[in-house]
Amino acid sequence: MKLVVSDLDGTLLNDDSEVSNETIEMIKRLKENGIEFAIATGRSFNSANKIRKKIGLEIYLICNNGANIYNKNGGKMKHTVAIVGRPNVGKSTLFNKLVGDRLSIVKDEPGVTRDRLYREMEWSGKEFILVDTGGLEPRTEDFMMGKIKQQAQVAIDEADVIIFLVDGKAGITGLDEDVATVLRRQDKKVVVAVNKIDNYLRDQENIFEFYGLGFEEVIGISGEHKTNLGDLLDAVIEKFEDKKIKQIEDGLNIAILGRPNAGKSSLVNKLLNEERSIVSDIAGTTRDSIDSSLRYNGETYTLIDTAGIRRKSKVEDDIEYYSILRAMKAIKRADVCVLMLDATELLTDQDKRIAGMIYEERKPIIIAVNKWDLIEKNNNSVKEFTELVKADLAFLDYAPIVTISALTGKRTLNILEQAKFINEEYHKKITTGLLNQILAEMIAQNPVPTRKGRAVKINYATQVSQAPPKFAFFANNPELIHFSYQRYIENKLREYFGFEGCPIDIVFNRKSEKSFG
Repeated sequence: MKLVVSDLDGTLLNDDSEVSNETIEMIKRLKENGIEFAIATGRSFNSANKIRKKIGLEIYLICNNGANIYNKNGGKMKHTVAIVGRPNVGKSTLFNKLVGDRLSIVKDEPGVTRDRLYREMEWSGKEFILVDTGGLEPRTEDFMMGKIKQQAQVAIDEADVIIFLVDGKAGITGLDEDVATVLRRQDKKVVVAVNKIDNYLRDQENIFEFYGLGFEEVIGISGEHKTNLGDLLDAVIEKFEDKKIKQIEDGLNIAILGRPNAGKSSLVNKLLNEERSIVSDIAGTTRDSIDSSLRYNGETYTLIDTAGIRRKSKVEDDIEYYSILRAMKAIKRADVCVLMLDATELLTDQDKRIAGMIYEERKPIIIAVNKWDLIEKNNNSVKEFTELVKADLAFLDYAPIVTISALTGKRTLNILEQAKFINEEYHKKITTGLLNQILAEMIAQNPVPTRKGRAVKINYATQVSQAPPKFAFFANNPELIHFSYQRYIENKLREYFGFEGCPIDIVFNRKSEKSFG
């Protein structure tokens, strides 16, 4: 397939942030000549899809800086592949080799892998999520192994394709047959990977034995020596089927995140004015991400109510771990994230962890302090709590803080209004002329410090992308610019242009003599 890929801002879009008729005609001609067209952008699907609709042609979309890819019909490929097998067959070793990192603990002892790990991967142009599971013992009565069994079962339930890993040196065991029985009961696609085949020619007969488990696809591999892993992945992606995502009305996707019992479902229910999510005083009630749409002031919002995220060391329940995975997916889908905090408790490590997940995805954020109605307040309560949150979440000092009561509904609608405003800030474009005018004022107020006896001069700046806003500054010695001056620039950008609730990315490049004289 021949494909032309274009960025949006500063490339496909003109100065008025529109696609010209001439550009649309050019795309039509490409398609008439058998050349597909794709938009690649940091924007969300909803934002990019609006532009696709204006173009009026079936084109591919690559959104959220490559995190999500959509075909011409709105189909989204994001499959889940789970590595499943009895204990001690090499699942974690295989996982580590496939992802290229030592993410799982590897030890020659059954039951080592307890907390599940996942990693986004790509093979031959197909994106998927690879999940490492603990050893599966279907008939176990051991408490801990039973918990591992539950986690593995959830992985099987969520997976599109199963890699059933067995030990080629040990042959088929009773536990292998038990696992095979479990898998045959599932409507899943299975690839049997016969591990520890270090010499393929010598050990071929060991491979043939495993056809007796009742699955058509059997491949001999060595996880330790990375033998035939490419063939294994080829077999996996061949079993993928295109997934269709529901085409929703253009609007704003808001992910509601927080630790268990922070009031996420209560907030969604209050905004919807109906019981769409289960509300309970028992922490961890909501297990899946639930989408609910509403209209407010002529705008459409999709609320993504996510399961509460626990501290990793406390993730022992089968479904609790996978709630983290779902929350990560919700963050990627979101246009704006709302971090729910409990006003009756101090900030916890779980709160900070969730905040870090949002920050790493470079998504705009609102911090909602719930249960404010339960606080004994004085004239300084809001200020004091805000200062506390800002101190604990210093890396999110740009996030607005809203005190609410999901129970009474007080100030809950402020979240929708704030989310709409922040999303606009997230996609804001600053003209190069204005930016450089402000740059001159910045430098005049606080010149770039000399370092190591060498002067640093910033000559030029431009906004290179939106969502998140990213700025490139060109200097003679960019490597000498201290992070404290970068912080100064970021603060000044916020002072002049806002960007409330939005992360800002700043890069320093060496001045091009050819381009900038």
